[in-house]
Amino acid sequence: MTRTAKTKPRASLVDLSPPPRKKRPESLTSREQEILELIWAGFKNKEIGQRLKISVKTVEAHRANMMKKMRVSNTAQLLKTAIQGSLIRVR
Repeated sequence: MTRTAKTKPRASLVDLSPPPRKKRPESLTSREQEILELIWAGFKNKEIGQRLKISVKTVEAHRANMMKKMRVSNTAQLLKTAIQGSLIRVR
């Protein structure tokens, strides 16, 4: 007796869709806004951490989250995008 394996039909790649993505929140938290303003004022991460009584790692995490939300890859782009989006004011 010969056994034959039953295989179920494979779905076409055209029929497959990616899992739904969560939309990134575009607005900054109040803490991120505060840190953004301190970056704009010229403070370094260490100085921001001391001023807000948080660790440098926390400042770095907030900065990284802001950059992800604003879809930028460096601080200059972060500040430019923040100005264009009226998140910070040029005096």
